[in-house]
Order: sequence, then structure tokens, then C-alpha cells
Amino acid sequence: MSNNGLTPREIVEKLDRHIIGQADAKRAVAIALRNRWRRQNVSEELADEISPKNIIMIGPTGVGKTEIARRLAKLDNSPFLKVEASKFTEVGYVGRDVESMVRDLVELSINMVKSEEQENVQVMAAEIAEERLLDLLLPAKPAEKKIDDMLTNVESSEEDIRMTEDQIKKADATREKLRKLFRDGKLDNRVVELEITEPRNGPMIEIFSAVGMEDMGLNLKDMLGNAFPQKKKRRTVKVPEALEILTEEEAQKLIDMDKVHRIALERVEQSGIIFLDEIDKIVGSDSAHGPDVSREGVQRDLLPIVEGSSVNTRYGMVRTDHILFIAAGAFSASKPSDLIPELQGRFPIRVELDSLGKEEFIRILTEPKNALVKQYIEMMATEGIKLTFTDEAIAEIAEVAAQVNEKTENIGARRLYTIMETLLDDISFEAPDLQEKEITIDDKYVDEKLDEIVEDEDLSRYIL
Repeated sequence: MSNNGLTPREIVEKLDRHIIGQADAKRAVAIALRNRWRRQNVSEELADEISPKNIIMIGPTGVGKTEIARRLAKLDNSPFLKVEASKFTEVGYVGRDVESMVRDLVELSINMVKSEEQENVQVMAAEIAEERLLDLLLPAKPAEKKIDDMLTNVESSEEDIRMTEDQIKKADATREKLRKLFRDGKLDNRVVELEITEPRNGPMIEIFSAVGMEDMGLNLKDMLGNAFPQKKKRRTVKVPEALEILTEEEAQKLIDMDKVHRIALERVEQSGIIFLDEIDKIVGSDSAHGPDVSREGVQRDLLPIVEGSSVNTRYGMVRTDHILFIAAGAFSASKPSDLIPELQGRFPIRVELDSLGKEEFIRILTEPKNALVKQYIEMMATEGIKLTFTDEAIAEIAEVAAQVNEKTENIGARRLYTIMETLLDDISFEAPDLQEKEITIDDKYVDEKLDEIVEDEDLSRYIL
């Protein structure tokens, strides 16, 4: 479990590197993350009583709701799951039950911890893999077998034993020479034959029930796995690839999976984050006719998970009492107060995110570490093209994006992706064949390429 103890101010500063604006939302999530650290540092008895301060983010699409939650999880190295609330159905209907999101979060956490454990044993696994690879590169050493036989045979002469010892010394010297060649990369073009164990792939079985398959306590692959021998296949690969395969194989053997499961479950319970997107889609009046899933029913199924309950997973029971839930929605046709009162009470913090305009788009294009302009410059550099954008061009791109958002659906910063792709369409296509290796995008070029889109509302809708 990560516990880096970042202060709220430091958290906001780190979020600012990737997300433009939305100060209120950043402040709210920073406090929520710091409160988690505070809870872990109070007495154990009191820590169990402190509930996470769940958050509802209200704002149109493309303003940074998901990105804020995702970056927050990365800062704390927390298991993070984004799930759309509209995918869930109430108990009794065929579909995803709400507990499945906790089971998905556990699976993510298992993979995270497993990767970390693999990193920890990587050095030892690499050493063992190197020895196995040298065994493959060197012929069998009959001398070792001979000396064992001679030592057990009383009638063997001292001269025979001495000759065999000399053979072993020579073989060891050869092995060390081979090791040096291998480490110097002089054997990279050599080919070796490996015997690889294929993972067991049992038949796919779907069980439709109100609860997940894990709740049945059955793991058919584990049950039937020992009944069938594992398949092995031989592959001929070059030395570097063989080393990778053997290292991964040895790392798997060195990992204590019981420890992985224990740490992963604890991490989910203490620092898991679930991002419930489109929560406004389960708010509002239900269908007046036809067999439809009740939206309020979905809310009532979500309630015990958010309140705190125990969910059965294939790795054991998981308590959701201290998982941080961040809900988000546009709430254009409804409002958070339309949620059932019990669920409202479990989301005490509400923040509104601002719509993005021209000034924000200019900053989004240039300031973040992964800014769109930087991405396109680096991508074109792989073709040997030096792409530059003038300040006037960036301002014009932002202006076009803002105008199209006003005329059609407001999809926030996502509009910049469609605008940039349309703007650079010709360059991207012709890049490998272009003789001109220095291209400057100025405001005239932007006007020429995007003028029709701004004027033609139907075309603007087309580039959603």
C-alpha cells in the first residue's frame, strides 16, 4: 500500500502538470487523498470509524473529470477502476451486478502487486535464467556423471578420477568464456531451442446469476487443472528473446502468490478508488411501460457498496468501507438532489467543473507534459520532419474548437483531438514522402484547413 504523504498543495501542483483549470475539483480530490493518509495515521480503533469523503463531480463531457481521478490514483499508486454506472442492472436482471466493480478492482490490484513483486525478484530471476541459457548453449557435460560413477566404484583408479576432474575444470573454464561472450552481446545472433510450458486454458463457461461466478466458490480452471497435464511446446528463438522468456518463467516461480493476494486485497480495502462515470444516467424517471430496469433499483443496489459492505471475490472477502468513490456526470437533464437520499448522503462533497473556452484550450494545447502539440511534434520527428506551431496558429486552433463546441455538441477538450487530426491530415499522410523537412503551422494554414468546418454546421457535426 502506497503512503507517500503528499500534502494537498503538492497534490494540486502535480495535477496541474497534466490538467488545466478545475481548481475546485483538484482541491476536493487533494483533500480526500490527504484524509486517507490521515486516517491511516490515527489509532486503529478510530481509523475503522472514519469514512472516506466521497465526491460527485458535476460538469459537461471533456472537462477533465476522469483525468483528475486517474491522475490522482497514479500519484498514490492506488488501484483505480473507471466504470460507467449505466452498465449496471438491478438484481434479478441479466447484466452486470454492482459487486462486479469491486471484483474488477481486485483483479487490477492483483496485477499491480504481481508486477511489483516481479520487479523485486527480477535480478535473481535473471541470474537463474542466465544459467539455464548457458546450459542450453553448452553441450551436456558427461564428465560430471562419470566422476559420480567413479567415486561410487571402489575399483576406479586414481588416474581416471584425476582425468575426470581435469575435464570438469576445462568445462567450467569454457562456461565462463561463454558467459563473457553472452554478456558482451556476441551471442545475440545464436539460436537456441526452448521447451515452454503453455498456460492452461480451460473452456469458457458463462453462468447467469444475480451474483458473480466467484461467489459460488468455484474456480473450474483450478479444479480441473491438475486433471490434465500441462502442454509443452518447443520454440526456436534467438538468445536475447530466450533470456526474456526464461527470466519471466523464473520470476513467476519466485513470486509468492499468497503474499500477492494478501497485499492486493489490503490495498483495495485501504486505498482503492472507483470512478463511477455517468451517474446521472441512473437518475430520473423510470420507463412507464415495458420490462425495463429500474434506475432507482440500480441506485439501491449501489448503496450498500458505497456505504460499506463485504464482497465475495475469488481471492477472499473484501470490505468496501474505505474505498474512495468518485462519481461524475453532466447532470444536464437532472441534478444530484434527484439521487435517492441515502445515496446522496454517501457523497458529501460536490464540485462543479467549469466549461472550457478558448483560453483554456490554448493552455491545454501547450502546457501539460503530454500536450497535444508536443505529441504531434514528436510523432512527426520520427519521420524526420521538424514541425513547429506559431502562437497565432495555436490561438486560432483554440478559437475554432470553441466555436464548433458552441455550434454543435459541447464535448470539451476532446474537440481538440478532432480539430488537430483534421488540421494535420495531409501532413500525416504525406509525411514519409515529403521532401520538405521543416514545416511551420501558422494561422493562415489553420484558416485554410479549418475554414469550411467553422462555416458548415453540418460538417462540424460530422467531425464529432
